[in-house]
Amino acid sequence: MLRDAALIAGKDLRVELRSQVTTQQVAPFAVLVLILFGVALDPDRGILARASSGLFWVAVLFCALLAIQRAFTIESADGGRDALRLSGLDPAGIFLGKAAAIALQLAALEVVLAVGVVIMYGAEVTGAPLLIATCVAATAGLAAAGTLYGVLAAGLRVRETLLPILLLPVLAPVLIGATKSFEAALGGVASDGWPWCGLLVAFALTYLAVGTLAFGTLMEEPS
Repeated sequence: MLRDAALIAGKDLRVELRSQVTTQQVAPFAVLVLILFGVALDPDRGILARASSGLFWVAVLFCALLAIQRAFTIESADGGRDALRLSGLDPAGIFLGKAAAIALQLAALEVVLAVGVVIMYGAEVTGAPLLIATCVAATAGLAAAGTLYGVLAAGLRVRETLLPILLLPVLAPVLIGATKSFEAALGGVASDGWPWCGLLVAFALTYLAVGTLAFGTLMEEPS
């Protein structure tokens, strides 16, 4: 399973490196979102600093939707979805590999967004361990849930519009938990954020378990 996961993750990451969609399109989009938030809110009243946690994770969520749609759009072209089904690879390994590739792309984007939040919004990091733990747990949850719902919508003609409708309500706990945890890590009391981080860990583990067990069945759904 782990060998198959490494193969799938390597394949997806090589595709992204060659296409450079993440670096040339998604990353500029993420930075543009932060800039638009800064223009829309009044920085003189300190609103940006107080809202930086929520704005950060809203931008990450937008990027996650783009990365998930991209991952499954590639598989839908030229019979890639059927090829994966017939490849003999462990479905659980396919799920973990695609989730890992999405998570690594999101992690790179989060670094860019974090630098932008600190520079443009004036956010002050007071709990670095909580910040890192939150990013790891939230990213794992976003990638796992996104991969699961991505394959569910991949065989449908309206997948581009259906995926956000399916996924955004599911990711609400991640957005809330990550925002609250970041508020504690950015200028707040770090100890207040660890329970929220625990919620993110539970969410990620739940969707990793469900995806590992159910991904094979979802792949067998007719296109």
